[in-house]
Amino acid sequence: MLDKKIAVVILNWNGKKLLETFLPKVVANSKQATIYVADNASSDDSIDYVKNHFPEVKIIKNEANFGFALGYNIALQQVEEAYYCLLNSDIEVTENWLDSIIETFDNQKETAIIQPKIVDYKNKDYFEYAGAAGGYLDKFGYPFCRGRIFETIEKDNGQYNTTIKIFWASGACFFIRKDVFWELNGFDDYFFAHQEEIDLCWRAFNKNYTAVFVPNSVVYHVGGATLNESNPKKTFLNFRNSLLMLLKNLPKNKLFPIIFSRLVLDGLAGIQFILKGKFSHFWAIIKAHFYFYHLINAFYKKRDTQQNTNYFKTKSIVVGYFLKGKKTFNEY
Repeated sequence: MLDKKIAVVILNWNGKKLLETFLPKVVANSKQATIYVADNASSDDSIDYVKNHFPEVKIIKNEANFGFALGYNIALQQVEEAYYCLLNSDIEVTENWLDSIIETFDNQKETAIIQPKIVDYKNKDYFEYAGAAGGYLDKFGYPFCRGRIFETIEKDNGQYNTTIKIFWASGACFFIRKDVFWELNGFDDYFFAHQEEIDLCWRAFNKNYTAVFVPNSVVYHVGGATLNESNPKKTFLNFRNSLLMLLKNLPKNKLFPIIFSRLVLDGLAGIQFILKGKFSHFWAIIKAHFYFYHLINAFYKKRDTQQNTNYFKTKSIVVGYFLKGKKTFNEY
C-alpha cells in the first residue's frame, strides 16, 4: 500500500546543472511526496548525480529524448501515486508548497487540475511568463494569464491571491489527478513540447472537469531553460500546436471561422517578424502552417464528441492589448 498520495515527477534531459541547483529544495520541502526524476536519455551524468546525492529519489529511464509530452506519458506509467505533480527542473519550490495542493485535491473532488502561483526566479517580485496566476484563452485560442498578457508581466502585489477556477494550468508546475490524466489518455504525443498542457486542460474542460489556481502554493521558475523565446523552433512549435489544439477542441460551429481567423492573424504575426528582421521566425510560422495542413485529417479524427462553447474569457486578447491598451488581467 502506498504511504504517500502525491508524486513529484521531474522530467530531465541533460539538466545536471539544473538538478544541482533546484533538486535539493524539492527534496527538502516535499516530505509528503515520492520524488521521481524521469530522464529522457541524457548524455550528461544527471542520473549519476541524483543516485549519488539523493538515493531516495526514484529514477525512471526513458529510451530516448521524447520531449515533454511523450516523455511524461511514458514515465507516468510507472508512477502509482493518486496525484501527479509534473515539475520543471528549473523550478525552486518553497516550504509547505504541497500542503494546500493536497488539501484541495482531498476536499474538492470536482477539481482535477491545479496550478500554484508561479513567480519569476530572477525577479521574485514579479510573476513568471509561463503560467503566472493561472491561464485562460480568448475566442481565437490565444493563451494569456492572470499576471501576464503577451509581454506585460505584472508585479505580484497579492492582487491574485484567491483560489479561483482557471482554464489552463502551466506545464512548468502542473498538478493533476492520476485517474483523470489517464482517462484523457495523457498528453498528445505529437505536440512534443509547448501547448500540450493547454490541450490537455481543454480536453478536461470538455469533459466538465475543473482546473483551479491555488495561491498558497508558491514556486519560482527560471523559464526558457530548454527553448528560449529567441529560438525559431519554439515559434514553430507554438504556432503549429496552437492550430492543432484548436482543430481538436473548438465547438464544431466555430471551427472554420476561428481557424481561418487564426491563420490570418498568424500571417500578420509573420509580417511583424519580417519588419523586425527575424526572418527565421517568419519561416517557422510558414513551416508550422504547412505541417498543420498536412495533419488536418488526422487531428480532426481526434475530436471528442463533446465541445463546450464557453471556453474563452474574452473575445480578442489581441484587440484588447494592442488596440485598446488593456495590459493587465483585471482590465478584462
